[in-house]
Amino acid sequence: MLKFKADIKTLIFLALTTTLFFLQWNWGFHWWLYVAYLYFSVTITVIAHNHNHVSIWKNSFLNHVTDYWITLLYGFPTFVWTPTHNKNHHKFINKEGDYTITYRLTEKNNWLSLLTYPSISGYNQQASVRNHLKDLKANDRKAFFIAIFQYVALGLFIGITMWLNWRKSLVFVVLPQQFAVFTVLIFNYIQHVYTDEESEFNNSRNFISPLTNFMLFNNGYHTAHHYRASVHWSLLPETHAKIADKIDSSLIEKGFWNYMIKTYFVAPLFPKYRAVNMRMLRKTKESNAA
Repeated sequence: MLKFKADIKTLIFLALTTTLFFLQWNWGFHWWLYVAYLYFSVTITVIAHNHNHVSIWKNSFLNHVTDYWITLLYGFPTFVWTPTHNKNHHKFINKEGDYTITYRLTEKNNWLSLLTYPSISGYNQQASVRNHLKDLKANDRKAFFIAIFQYVALGLFIGITMWLNWRKSLVFVVLPQQFAVFTVLIFNYIQHVYTDEESEFNNSRNFISPLTNFMLFNNGYHTAHHYRASVHWSLLPETHAKIADKIDSSLIEKGFWNYMIKTYFVAPLFPKYRAVNMRMLRKTKESNAA
């Protein structure tokens, strides 16, 4: 029934996240369990992304059921990935027109731009969701009602948990959902800030640490993902290997946290560690050539 056996891992992570929710709801708050739960909540956003590109099941009914399962854990209807990600981000890849561009307000890459990006990006993506729903309503009523029912299911889930125990709902439902959505937008920022949006192979930052990619379903191979968006997440290391020599070495990082520490803690104090803004470097060269 699965398209790729690797998605057994996907189902395990979905099941573990669900289990952690029920355990905490019944046992109460334990910080070590909650930290694990926040991590698994973040993986749900990656799963939502992967399932949107290459659905898990060969059977459409099972895919719809999985959409709802992911929606409840994710805290946002899974259909929104189609207008905001597939039809927009993958079309423009951080160029003007991309709702998720990293330089909307500033070309700087610092703590302020990093932490404000999710709210700014999330706000600007809403127009594409509204337009997508209008298009579905006019041209594909079945898909429109499937999308609306995802909103309904999510609203009922949050509403019921709030009714049962609003404090638990805030801690074990709303906060993990918002943390996960915030984090996945942070990932998008880091993967594209200071890259060259006009380049086929230098439009994304990559993280090749085996641990990072195990924990995040090979999400570190981001250039490969944009190069071949239809490739299943389990095959991205192979795709990356085929194009690695075409990617600027500065855009191939080892681990995620290595990059975070270097960029946001070390570089502000020691300028030699500051990354080059490849976008501005290209624009300067173009200006000088003109």
